[in-house]
Amino acid sequence: MRLALDMRDLVGYTTWQREVWRTWFAQKGPDPLAVTTGEHGDGRFTTVGGLIRHIFSSELRYAERIAGVPLTDTSVIAIDDPTSLFLLAAVGRASFMGVIETLSAAEWTEPFEFSLLNSTVRSTPRKVVMHVLTHEIRHWAQVATLLRLQGWVGERQDLLFSPVLGDPIQLQSHP
Repeated sequence: MRLALDMRDLVGYTTWQREVWRTWFAQKGPDPLAVTTGEHGDGRFTTVGGLIRHIFSSELRYAERIAGVPLTDTSVIAIDDPTSLFLLAAVGRASFMGVIETLSAAEWTEPFEFSLLNSTVRSTPRKVVMHVLTHEIRHWAQVATLLRLQGWVGERQDLLFSPVLGDPIQLQSHP
């Protein structure tokens, strides 16, 4: 069996997800950003706003790692301001796309080394890009769950309900 996964589809899906969340936070304001991630986290972020900054920071920083440039300090981005967070998203996505669109076919599969936390990682740009996209999808599910547990209900985030890969499905009630 041959599976054909085009990463552009995942870029499209995450772009759509971001717009759904950007619109939602624009309507709800900053209060949902203060929802706690709970007492059993790893300490890197303690609120939904911190988690969202982590999503967007990761994309920007991985683009910078692939490009071999210094990492941006995103800790200065306010985690209680939806506009600032989604501006970081736009900057990060532009940088990410700018870097990956310049890679040759050979560069996609050429391993490179970069620092991550207190370790050195060796990976290919292809794997890093796949990681960035699935990392974001996974964290949006966490955001949705954390908010829902506090009474904040968001939009459907499933790929089936998105415009990616064709029109979104329409639910029809059966008698």
